[in-house]
Amino acid sequence: MNKQGIVEAVHAVLGGTKVQAEQAVEAALNAIIGSLKKGEEVSIAGLGIFSVKMRAAREARNPRTGEAIKVAAMKVPKFRAAKALKDAVK
Repeated sequence: MNKQGIVEAVHAVLGGTKVQAEQAVEAALNAIIGSLKKGEEVSIAGLGIFSVKMRAAREARNPRTGEAIKVAAMKVPKFRAAKALKDAVK
């Protein structure tokens, strides 16, 4: 399922127009992204927790040349699935 599939599922439940359903999905995603940019956790009951993790600086290798390159420290998104989601997928 992709974003358009989610929009169609929201449209099927809420009715209205597909444009309104797409705006609702966009608003939810933008709220999650905005909170993560601020460094906050986003917890959705039954789904899981989105958070931001700091990845340490490291040395990597260019696969073509084998040359060592330095990769800077960076923030990366992290997701921990809730128990309900894990049980539903089993």
